[in-house]
Amino acid sequence: QVQLVESGGGSVQAGGSLRLSCAASGHTYSSDYMAWFRQAPGKAREGVAAVKTGGGDIYYSDSVKGRFTLSQDYAKNTLYLQMNSLKPEDTAMYYCAAGYPVRVLSSSGYDYWGQGTQVTVSS
Repeated sequence: QVQLVESGGGSVQAGGSLRLSCAASGHTYSSDYMAWFRQAPGKAREGVAAVKTGGGDIYYSDSVKGRFTLSQDYAKNTLYLQMNSLKPEDTAMYYCAAGYPVRVLSSSGYDYWGQGTQVTVSS
């Protein structure tokens, strides 16, 4: 079992920054990838960024590439998402996930999910 707890969400103006954290506990080594997803009201869940557990290539969606940065702190077992140049369209609930995805930015195969943290960007 893997437990994931997100934090760091909030309300910012367009152009601002936030850093999300995902604290992982349990059998984290049993997951192949960890990722950040987001879901806005009335929209499908979207993969934002993903990384192979223990390090490796990092994948970003086109909508956030160049603005968001995923990083890991292995000592703290924590995944981060630094979000810069935020736009109103980035407003969503952000989720941390872990598992064995079929495609790294698709939710299929991610077995463990956090409760989410809300990000609201005003224009």
